[in-house]
Amino acid sequence: MYQLTKGVLAIMIGFMFSVIFGAILVPLLRKIKAKQTLSTYLFKKHKEKEGTPTMGGLIFIVPTVVSILVLLLMKKIEYSPNLLIVLFVFLAYAFLGFIDDFLIVKRKNNEGLTEFQKLAGQLIIALIFFFIYMKSGAKTTLEIYTLGIEIDFKWFYGIFILFMLVASSNAVNITDGLDGLAGGLSFIAFLTFALISANARAIPGADSISVFCFILVGSLIGFLAFNSRPAKVFMGDTGSLALGGTLATIAIITKHELTFIFVSGVFIFETLVCLIQIISMVYFQKKVFLMTPFHHHLEKLGWNERDIVIVFLCIGLLLSMAAIVFGVWI
Repeated sequence: MYQLTKGVLAIMIGFMFSVIFGAILVPLLRKIKAKQTLSTYLFKKHKEKEGTPTMGGLIFIVPTVVSILVLLLMKKIEYSPNLLIVLFVFLAYAFLGFIDDFLIVKRKNNEGLTEFQKLAGQLIIALIFFFIYMKSGAKTTLEIYTLGIEIDFKWFYGIFILFMLVASSNAVNITDGLDGLAGGLSFIAFLTFALISANARAIPGADSISVFCFILVGSLIGFLAFNSRPAKVFMGDTGSLALGGTLATIAIITKHELTFIFVSGVFIFETLVCLIQIISMVYFQKKVFLMTPFHHHLEKLGWNERDIVIVFLCIGLLLSMAAIVFGVWI
C-alpha cells in the first residue's frame, strides 16, 4: 500500500510540474518560432499543424529530472548507481535530440544532424552506459525468470546493450508522427516499467527507478495535455530519443529485456515496417506500404488520425498488460 501511495504521489508531482512548465514553455517556443518543417505530403495532410513548435520533450524531461534531484536532496529516495545511469541516459539522449531539433529550427528545414552523426552520438552514449553499468557490478546474463533460464552472453552482452539502446531510441523517434501517439505509448510503457521496477526487489536502486518512472508517467500525462490532437507542441527528437533510450536502459537494469519486447511492441512494429520498405525499395524497387511509418500508411488508406492513435494505444495497452503478467505475476 505504501508503494502504491508513493507511486500516485510521484505521478501527481510529475503531472503538476509538467503542466505548469508546459504553460510557460509552449508560448516561449512559439515566440522564438521553434517550429518543425513538415514534409510535402504531411504538409497537405496536416496543414493545420503548420507552425506548431517542436522541442516539447522538455515539458516532461525538465520536470522529471528536477523532481528526482529534489527528492534525492530531501532524502525521500535513495541514491544508487543504477539511478545515476538512468538519469545519465535520459539527459544524454535528450541533449543529442535537442541538438538535432535546434539545427532544424535554425536552418528552417528538416536537415538537423546527419544520420551518421546521430547514430555516432547514440552509440557513444550507449558505450558510456555499458561501461558504467559493468563497473557497478552488473552481470552479462540474460535472465528469463518465468522459465527459470539464465544465459551468459559474455562479450556479446555489450553488443546486445548497444543494439537495444540505439534501436529503442530510433523506434520511438520513428513512431512520433501523430498527435499524442509516441507520448501516449510512452506513458503506457513507463507505467508498466514503474510497476515492474517496484517489484524488482533484488535489483539495487529498483525502488528509486520505480519512482523515476512514476514521475515521468505524470510528466507525460502533462505533456499530452499540450500534445493531444490538435497538438500545441511536438516532442521532437529531444523527447523521442530520450524516451526510447531510457526505456531500454530500465529494461536492461531490471533484467527484463524480453519483457521490453512486449512493452515496446508497437514501437518495434513501426520500425520493422520501415525496414521492410527500405529493403523492398533497394532490392526490388517496389513499395510494400503506401508510406512509412505504418501510421502514415493507414492515413494514406483514409484512416482518421485520431482513430489510428486510439487503435495503437489500445494495442500498446494490451501488450503492456501481457508484459506485466509475464514480468511480474508469473
